Amino acid sequence: MNDKITTFLNSDLLEKYLIGETTSKETELVENYISKFPEVENAYNTLQHNLEIVSKYHAVEAQPSVLNNVLQTLDQENPVVQLNSKPKKHKVWFRYAIAASFVAALFACASFFFFTKNLELKKENQVVVDEIFDLRSDIEMNNQKLDNVMAQFKQLNNPETEKYVIKGNNRAKNLKTVAYINPKEKTSMIDVVSLPELPKEQCYQIWADLNGKMVNLGILDETDRQLKSIPYTENALGLNITIEPKGGNKNASLENSVAEIALKSRE
Repeated sequence: MNDKITTFLNSDLLEKYLIGETTSKETELVENYISKFPEVENAYNTLQHNLEIVSKYHAVEAQPSVLNNVLQTLDQENPVVQLNSKPKKHKVWFRYAIAASFVAALFACASFFFFTKNLELKKENQVVVDEIFDLRSDIEMNNQKLDNVMAQFKQLNNPETEKYVIKGNNRAKNLKTVAYINPKEKTSMIDVVSLPELPKEQCYQIWADLNGKMVNLGILDETDRQLKSIPYTENALGLNITIEPKGGNKNASLENSVAEIALKSRE
């Protein structure tokens, strides 16, 4: 590998290109390197694969529209009062009394109409305020998820991160998990690929072997499959998965071990 390729790979252009943050010139440069140099193409394919591993567990569901009730038209017909009466002779004061009564009734109807509309608008405004508050909460939650995705993506692509594929023994042939451990950053993650079904009263539990002492790292559940962090154990010699009673066990039942793997030396 020549210095030109090494310099390119040590830059962050591939990562920026993968998430769509390169300029047009940078995009042209990256695509040129990918097409010309197999080393760059392999690095790009590895980054793409790692991004898929992280993002497949963080799909964001589309949010429902929160402003459906904001722009509703208030089409109301104006009350029409028709007076069909035969002309009769009345005193002037009686006519004024009739007119005053009509105006008072009309004013009362208008007041009730606007009072009702005011109550409806207040309710609609409160609904909009509540929906906007929920929308802000959803945005903050999605931003937090995005931050977690990017942090996991960076951890997967860290050259110090070691990958361990853990496969089941004869007791659980279809079991497969992948552990990602970074001894420099002191971080650990696990990807549950597949777990054979167990009776309801049992569960899978993962342990770290610390000089013969088994340290609990948590319960594995296929119904909650996701790339998640697990406690980092300094100087751990290996990982072991056992079948335990539902809810987990304080001490590992090594006679029920279904998978184990040795870790690289930390010296």
